[in-house]
Amino acid sequence: MSLPFSLTLTGYAATDWDVTVVRQSASEAPDPNLHALDEPGLVTACLEQRPGAFDVIVERHQRAVYQICYRFMGNHEDASDLSQDVFLRAYRGLANFKGQSALGTWLHRIAVNTCLNRIALKTPKVESYEDRQFVDTRSESASERLLRDERAANVRAAVAKLPPKQRAALILRTYQEMSHQDIAESLGTSVGAVKANVFHALQNLKKLLTERQS
Repeated sequence: MSLPFSLTLTGYAATDWDVTVVRQSASEAPDPNLHALDEPGLVTACLEQRPGAFDVIVERHQRAVYQICYRFMGNHEDASDLSQDVFLRAYRGLANFKGQSALGTWLHRIAVNTCLNRIALKTPKVESYEDRQFVDTRSESASERLLRDERAANVRAAVAKLPPKQRAALILRTYQEMSHQDIAESLGTSVGAVKANVFHALQNLKKLLTERQS
């Protein structure tokens, strides 16, 4: 399956970004009826190479994929790069999607695996400041804002030190608010293993934060 597009990501924060799909052929007009399709219908449309079908999948899942990548990597540059990689891998592997889980769960699994592979190769660069567009800082004093930023940076740095499986389970449970069952499907493991990893992740996170404050 050839790639009929490239992805360009813009934005700066974990919940503020866009994906622009650049077509190699301007003559391929997207079908406006694609937005009415459910996920199995969209997958079928993609496999039939209907113009614009994969664009709709990206539009529906881009925010969740980026958030997972951002929580793993801690900075926009790596998260943007990995988000593109996730969607390209998904496009190339779409023929292997059997529909046994939701499309979003399948994409989460690709995102987690992509992030874990990157972490194995490099240490993620953690940005110094938390996202600010959803935080009302107008009533904050300079000292309060500094304290909040410092706490957020400490949490991100501590999460980055967790073992990969614990980090993955904690991110999906805490930041993505996924159920234990959905996390198990995303990680290809059992619900019991997910619960154990979340428990140990929280214990280790508490220990790491205590050590940083001492």
